[in-house]
Amino acid sequence: MERWPWPSGGAWLLVAARALLQLLRADLRLGRPLLATLALLAVLDWLCQRLLPPLAALAVLAAAGWIALSRLARPARLPVATRAVLITGCDTGFGKETAKQLDAMGFTVLATVLDLDSPGARELRACCSPHLKLLQMDLTKSEDINHVLEFTKAHTSSTGLWGLVNNAGHNEVVADVELSPVTTFRHCMEINFFGTLELTKGLLPLLRRSRGRIVTIGSPAGDMPYPCLAAYGASKAAMVLLMDTFSCELLPWGVKVSVIQPGCFRTESVLDVNRWELRKKLLLADLPPELLQAYGEDYVEHLHQQFLHSLRLAVPDLSPVVDSITDALLAAQPRRRYYPGQGLGLMYFIHFYLPEAFRRRFLQMFFISHCLPRALQPGQPGPPPSQDSPPNPGHSPAASR
Repeated sequence: MERWPWPSGGAWLLVAARALLQLLRADLRLGRPLLATLALLAVLDWLCQRLLPPLAALAVLAAAGWIALSRLARPARLPVATRAVLITGCDTGFGKETAKQLDAMGFTVLATVLDLDSPGARELRACCSPHLKLLQMDLTKSEDINHVLEFTKAHTSSTGLWGLVNNAGHNEVVADVELSPVTTFRHCMEINFFGTLELTKGLLPLLRRSRGRIVTIGSPAGDMPYPCLAAYGASKAAMVLLMDTFSCELLPWGVKVSVIQPGCFRTESVLDVNRWELRKKLLLADLPPELLQAYGEDYVEHLHQQFLHSLRLAVPDLSPVVDSITDALLAAQPRRRYYPGQGLGLMYFIHFYLPEAFRRRFLQMFFISHCLPRALQPGQPGPPPSQDSPPNPGHSPAASR
């Protein structure tokens, strides 16, 4: 039977015309997703030519190409107009870069910083428009939060507040839970959860009035048991659950809530090696003698070096996170979750679908691989066996009789 010439001209002409139109409208990017889609369509075309009659092959290829390009198209976006957005934690990293991008797009940006004289604050003053307003705020201080709330209400009376970007976050220790002071857990919760809760609740009347958006930076450490990040991960997990609750409760008001779960990106705070070195020294200085004896200083130093090594693999380009925040603010139908970053899809697949032992080993390989604490090393007097531990297979009760 004579086969339709490869490629199927009519179907490919339709796909090319649709792709060109989307590119001209900026609804589609020329990049790896588009190239991968075209390659898959070529494979589908090859299969259809060998398995289907010509007209059926033409119809299947045309339908597949149309659906694929529709999925690749950017979602419809709302105009910026005079929308006002409050962004927290703009001294560095995602907050600073998002403030710069939204200001360039024409948003009225209210950017909070911990220090009005920080390098990040000075950079925002220098490169952004006069419409951007810098506000000092420490999320652990209710007076700072109240000042920001009053300023926001006064300065958005004409435009309304369209969006809140909860970006400010904090982590101060990288260590096992037993080695981490309880004050560390409390401090992370004060900033990452309670401070965010207080600010968000205070702004809800404005956001309900504008039927606006809440965008919050979470962390995969709040979804997975990352080694040595329990304090940070627990606070992020609590915050994400809070945002999911807000998403349900604010749905009748038209307020949409999104959470960004970024991978490891190279922000200024992440790369501050001196800060992490200081915190390691403080951790060792504050450890009770019995814990220091059981774990050993070498154990803490090993974790510290593993953590610094993982940071060297961080991605320097912050634009995927900034683009996700922008999409959550402007997309007509924003996603509930965004996962910008390399390898996150694989990580979540392993976390949800593979056995627990494999998940644990993968996280240790990807982030921090533990060594044995001093008390468990060969030649050291170990802890007494637990009553709940299984008997040694080499010395079972039956063998001793």
